[in-house]
Amino acid sequence: MMVLEDGRVFRGSSFGAEGQTLGEAVFCTAMTGYQETLTDPSYHRQIVVATAPQIGNTGWNDEDDESKQIWVAGYAVRDPARRASNWRATTTLQDELVRQDVVGIAGIDTRALVRHLRTRGSMKAGIFSGEAAAASVEELLARVNGQPSMLGADLAEQVSTDQLYTIEPAGERRFTVVAVDLGIKTNTPRMFAERGMRVHVVPSNVTLDQIKELKPDGVFLSNGPGDPATQDDAVALTKGILGEGLPLFGICFGNQILGRALGLQTYKMKFGHRGINVPIVDHATGQISITAQNHGFALEGEAGQRFDTPFGTAEVSHTCANDGTVEGVRLVDGRAFSVQYHPEAAAGPHDAAYLFDRFAGLMEGA
Repeated sequence: MMVLEDGRVFRGSSFGAEGQTLGEAVFCTAMTGYQETLTDPSYHRQIVVATAPQIGNTGWNDEDDESKQIWVAGYAVRDPARRASNWRATTTLQDELVRQDVVGIAGIDTRALVRHLRTRGSMKAGIFSGEAAAASVEELLARVNGQPSMLGADLAEQVSTDQLYTIEPAGERRFTVVAVDLGIKTNTPRMFAERGMRVHVVPSNVTLDQIKELKPDGVFLSNGPGDPATQDDAVALTKGILGEGLPLFGICFGNQILGRALGLQTYKMKFGHRGINVPIVDHATGQISITAQNHGFALEGEAGQRFDTPFGTAEVSHTCANDGTVEGVRLVDGRAFSVQYHPEAAAGPHDAAYLFDRFAGLMEGA
């Protein structure tokens, strides 16, 4: 069974490993790319509910992981595929969930669950199967409510690399980028490398002096999990990078950290944006991009808002066409920008991939 913090219970069948898992229940509207979703570090400590009714039909392969492991706390689906059918598949989703000890649930009314989360907001939850499901609902509810909240959760260091590693460019090297790993996805360094960038991926606790020793042409702040309000060290590092005049690009968690460095505040959204079909407005051009997203926190602000910072005038550059959420900030002089969505989206869409070229142009002109 799946138990929510407000006492709502959904009963189904075991999917993946048996046992108990706790996390924040969120829903993802992506119709494809479940392997990329499950291995995205930004989903650390979250139980993901798939809105697509059938999951697992293409199995699991050795190429599409976005990190070294599955990061979701649990997985809730309606109709798991009975058979994997894809030429790249090396195993099934069910077997991979078991291998990585990820507890899930299947056969539940995911539409009812998603409507509940949209109405009440993302909330603490737990999935219980096997012997763990033998306890009373009251006891399971107590376990659910006894877990820490995502508000105030400091998780980036838990998913970051322990030591520096380097991704070499495809072809001739044009630039050197230091990528601060707050929960980076595999496809991000790949996108940099395709554009002639050598990428030094560094731990989240890197210092400004350590970054400068690598002599980068630009610095990247990655996506990641948890509450951005906990990232005072990352914000201080970002201010140092801005003070050095280094070109800077941030994605998702990196957008929130840059926004905080520029003086904006963050807040926890009711149910967040998670999917691959979210429309975004670029207010400089009026262009609409369909984007991949995965965030439960956002920056405060309004479309086109300009504000003064110690590093020059900044502005809210992008917002969500659905609800007006801030989706990007930048310094007006152009040397630092970030977006809340994922231009590196593996499984698509690719509307926003041009932002990597924009960062290359920024470093070229620096």
